[in-house]
Amino acid sequence: MRLLVGLGNPGGAYARNRHNIGFMAADEIVRRHSFSSWRAKFQGQLAEGTIDGEKVLVLKPETFMNLSGQSVAAAVRFHKIALADIVVLHDELDLPPGKLRVKKGGGAGGHNGLKSIDAHLGQDYWRIRLGIGHPGDKSLVTPYVLGDFAKAEETWLLPLFDAVSDQLPLLLKGDETSFMTKVAQAVPVAKPKKPDLTGGL
Repeated sequence: MRLLVGLGNPGGAYARNRHNIGFMAADEIVRRHSFSSWRAKFQGQLAEGTIDGEKVLVLKPETFMNLSGQSVAAAVRFHKIALADIVVLHDELDLPPGKLRVKKGGGAGGHNGLKSIDAHLGQDYWRIRLGIGHPGDKSLVTPYVLGDFAKAEETWLLPLFDAVSDQLPLLLKGDETSFMTKVAQAVPVAKPKKPDLTGGL
């Protein structure tokens, strides 16, 4: 059994935030692979299904980002899931918009959701780092990640979600290199521009 975790903050006010790209990706995976409806479980929303014959749970913690580890740890303990079978999808400031990297273990890089999971479970799980770009100044990071994606960003955002969902079987088979390559081929390069901190949706 695999556990996919999308990170974000619960509630409509946060739904389109850059910080919620993990939630958005989780929603598309569940839709694309015809998983069960979301239901409240493990202090979050849980859906389940199969991908290439393998049982997969998808979890969106509703504890708010800083306490994500509480929800993830509850699911892991209940289902006795090994750390190597956990994949966390999260926003990554240090990657350009639309770029993606897959990594196992390592530090949290200042991401509070990862810090919380590390504190509860350790670091030896997989991460899908979804690039959102950096606002250019440390003082702008909070309003940037808590700002909404602009409508114009859908030109790379929607293809990214489609590609992650479509190519996920490769990652689950252990071929993270092919997964990253095929996602990169499917996502148009985002044109760098000054970020819109007010959101546009």
